[in-house]
Amino acid sequence: MRGVSLLIGGLVLTFLMTLTIAVGAQSPAAGPDPKKVKNPVAASAASVTAGAAAYKKYCAFCHGPAAAGEGPLAPKDSHPPNLTDAKWDHGGTDGEIFALIQNGAGGTSVMKGFKGKMPDTDMWNVVNFLRSLGAKKTS
Repeated sequence: MRGVSLLIGGLVLTFLMTLTIAVGAQSPAAGPDPKKVKNPVAASAASVTAGAAAYKKYCAFCHGPAAAGEGPLAPKDSHPPNLTDAKWDHGGTDGEIFALIQNGAGGTSVMKGFKGKMPDTDMWNVVNFLRSLGAKKTS
């Protein structure tokens, strides 16, 4: 009987260790530093046009048609930021903007990420579109 208890305990321990390793491997911290990620999509007229279309489809509801934070369907009291000014609270590199679109703002922000809902190329095109609207973003 003692041997069976040890065997079951060993199996449970092995399962828990495997689960811990699998969950740790999915950690977002394991990815590259967004600040260092370069935009793989050239900022061409075609990319900016595609980014404008993706922005209209996915982002304008909250950030507004002019990207000034005046979206008609933004959650009450959420105050989406103006994306045309020089202030960018979550980092201003292309990689940081992409990561914000992909993963959301986190914390108490109501902005959810678009990973799995918007193709990566569209996210990069939105970055190029936002760059075309106003001043260079700052952290």
